[in-house]
Amino acid sequence: MSRITDLREGKRKQKRINIYLDGRFAFSLGAEVVAKENLQVGQELTSDQVEALTGSDQLQRCLGAAYRYLSYRPRSESEIRERMQRRGFAMETVDAAIARLREQALVDDEAFARFWKENRDSFSPRSRWLTERELKRMGVLEGTIEQAVAGIDDGENAYRAALRKTRRGTPADYQSFRRRLGDYLRRRGFNYEVIGHTVDRIWQERGNSSG
Repeated sequence: MSRITDLREGKRKQKRINIYLDGRFAFSLGAEVVAKENLQVGQELTSDQVEALTGSDQLQRCLGAAYRYLSYRPRSESEIRERMQRRGFAMETVDAAIARLREQALVDDEAFARFWKENRDSFSPRSRWLTERELKRMGVLEGTIEQAVAGIDDGENAYRAALRKTRRGTPADYQSFRRRLGDYLRRRGFNYEVIGHTVDRIWQERGNSSG
């Protein structure tokens, strides 16, 4: 059993409270954990209580890091796990944080996969194959990916991507036009058949002939 002999606000991190046990610095906790547990000078703590307090603090820190990571854009569960583990959080802490995020509907790979597909369709159209590849790289399960990308129409996406590209100007001769637009569509994962059809469609819509 150890006695809390002092609670001091951290000099560098004001939201951290330094805990002194039996006259010596023992560990620090987030101010919210100290307030929640109503820690006070003179209070006695068992080793199990100390372990529970530090575990709760680690969970709060992990959640804080996850919230910041999610503030930029939605993330897959795998992305969050990998990021938190790189930050040095223990596996059990990450598991607990992920469970809390699920309860708050902040981790949902089905919703994330739909978001990713819709975002790509709206702002950067690409092939079904490339969208699948991106989601796999972010650790989304294959069944979830298949469900999300089922409605992707490569022909339509290639056409919309080509329209975006050609708004910036196009070469006057067909061969240069085909090479430049074809390379652009290839980088977005479209196959040769879709690329060929799209290139000819855009060229002809501009009142040209490939012949």
